[in-house]
Amino acid sequence: MHRRPHVAAIAALVLAAGLTACTDDETPPTLGAELAGGQPITVFAAASLATAFEQVGERFTEETGVEVRFSYAGSQDLVAQVLEGAPADVLATADERTMQRVVSEAPELVQAPARTFAKNALLIATPLGNPAGIRSFADLDGDVALVACAPEVPCGAAAQRVAEATGVELHPVSEESSVTDVVAKVLAGEADAGLVYETEVIYENIGIVPCDECEVAMNSYQAAPLAGDNSEAAAAFADFLLSETAVGIFADLGFRQA
Repeated sequence: MHRRPHVAAIAALVLAAGLTACTDDETPPTLGAELAGGQPITVFAAASLATAFEQVGERFTEETGVEVRFSYAGSQDLVAQVLEGAPADVLATADERTMQRVVSEAPELVQAPARTFAKNALLIATPLGNPAGIRSFADLDGDVALVACAPEVPCGAAAQRVAEATGVELHPVSEESSVTDVVAKVLAGEADAGLVYETEVIYENIGIVPCDECEVAMNSYQAAPLAGDNSEAAAAFADFLLSETAVGIFADLGFRQA
């Protein structure tokens, strides 16, 4: 059900800061040489990006020599930390609304405009075998032990938009602070169903029910470099998220095209 991004469509977006691929017998690119001696950068990223960003971070380090350290949590928690002064060089959220909170409340923290680098849609996760017999989003309106993200979390806001569009009333038995927490409860058998991102199909021991209705609530992942001592490296990482390398990683893990 995934629609893989057309990598070629984004390949032309060469890193603005000057990142280029190197062959086996070449030295690192100019920007990499300039940044290699710098401090590691810290990236605050939505929990649903963890698998993809670990791979992206490795490739970024290979090309630039800059170490990347990640802190994963629900987008709303990350934004709260940034607004409270937590040291971060890049912020990557699971939707535009959450990113806009930083832009609106503390514009001085944002070094450059946030850009969308990937998208994700919801589907329904169940324990293996789907014991409750869930077949569609409409089946969640009933005597079902549903787990979802809290409304203030991007995945929870998306679920609410789908519910409003379909007229289905959701009554979660538990509301979580991140999509990974929803997955954990489904895997533990603590729920009949959970609303999670498409990219969560990486879990082999979880049941998946497609959700065509969920197409109306696609979430756009955005990243912005933050002001600070590592501003150049932060901007380079934000650019790298639009590179052919990163786009390919996102596609392989089921993210939609930005």
